[in-house]
Amino acid sequence: MNLVVDIGNSRTKLATFLKKELVDLWTVDELKIGRLEEIRKIYPDLESAILSTVSSVDPQIISYLNSAFSHFLELNYLTPVPINNLYKTPQTLGLDRLAAAIGACELFPGKDLLVIDAGTAITFDLIDSNGTFRGGNISPGLRSRFRALHEFTRNLPLIEETGEYTAIGRTTEEAIHAGVINGMVFEIDGTINLFSENRPGLQPLLTGGDAHFFERRLKNAIFVKFEITLIGLNRILEYNVENQ
Repeated sequence: MNLVVDIGNSRTKLATFLKKELVDLWTVDELKIGRLEEIRKIYPDLESAILSTVSSVDPQIISYLNSAFSHFLELNYLTPVPINNLYKTPQTLGLDRLAAAIGACELFPGKDLLVIDAGTAITFDLIDSNGTFRGGNISPGLRSRFRALHEFTRNLPLIEETGEYTAIGRTTEEAIHAGVINGMVFEIDGTINLFSENRPGLQPLLTGGDAHFFERRLKNAIFVKFEITLIGLNRILEYNVENQ
């Protein structure tokens, strides 16, 4: 069995896999050794682990993972991965973007894929049918846009996303809400259409914290998978264990 640890900007996800199958999933505010020990007690067959992080990690956690698992992999841009990467600056490519691309290939092998991650930022990443990461786009996410309007203007208020909104605002709050959400919906649909022009069989996949919010508002048919990054990290781990 494998343990996948994905440390993000605000929360950490931990998942156990039996080969390709996701067995269990936890989300925590802070990663502690005690939680890792608890998971090992629940799943004593865990043998391999991978860690992906956007920031520095307590050295004691790294030490624990090294000692507690037969195979431990701390992901970085030099780690061998099971897809080709045409990104010109691989050292600047977010590990979550790379892992999500690999997860998409696991779900839809042999297809042209567009992975859309809607979170603090919204990223669009294209993987061709040969399993080659070709690059993508980065844009501000939903809450980043609300915050930017408030912080970079003198009088506009900071508002929160709500489930319903009007097509045209009749108050300043409604106008901000409609403008930001409609803008993102048009951007997502427009990017799918743009990338589909040369790849008519393109499969879009949507993930991230705001995925469900946009899923029902998009005109394009889209596949939603929240665990796509974890699936990709597990595949990277399996690939490296297989090729040791």
